Amino acid sequence: MQGYPFGPAALLVLIFLLQGCATVDIIDHGSYVRAARLHLYQLSEWRFHGRLALRSRQDSWSASIDWRHAGDHDRMILSGPLGQGGVSIELTMQDISIDRGDGQIMRSVYPDRLIREQLGVFVPVRALRYWVIGLTEPGSDYRDIAGGFEQSGWQVRYLQFMRAAGQAMPRKMTVTSNETKLKLIIDQWQLYDRET
Repeated sequence: MQGYPFGPAALLVLIFLLQGCATVDIIDHGSYVRAARLHLYQLSEWRFHGRLALRSRQDSWSASIDWRHAGDHDRMILSGPLGQGGVSIELTMQDISIDRGDGQIMRSVYPDRLIREQLGVFVPVRALRYWVIGLTEPGSDYRDIAGGFEQSGWQVRYLQFMRAAGQAMPRKMTVTSNETKLKLIIDQWQLYDRET
């Protein structure tokens, strides 16, 4: 490569480094305050892209996650490195379906049970749709703790926030129980219209 002070490999490294410095506006403030987030219950539509790591006593795995929430419908796409092993999870108020891409779609009116059967770990997915935006699940008791809250036998802690559409949204969080630990790092939030 004449005229360039570095070779093709160095150019690729530079591009990846610049992408790593992408536009994530980290908010460096102290503790989680649930009361300051109550307006987010009115958020009708959101989407995030991130990385998920799950560990239980029997197994552990990680995946990229693309989660889209719109009204009473949630769609999560989990994929391994380079998009391998994709799993699509659709959650409504009535039921859940899991599509592993093998032509068989599993359905149930018991979301947590089907998640355990299909993914091998227990994750309270109905509650998680609130926890990922920094809120407690309505209608279920909770207790404030440092950096988050306890609800339904789970500890939810927020380690870092980022700014998205003028809102402080979770960037790094953990969700733990006696059996399972979930770690979520969100790379990008998209917030849509808010109901008034």
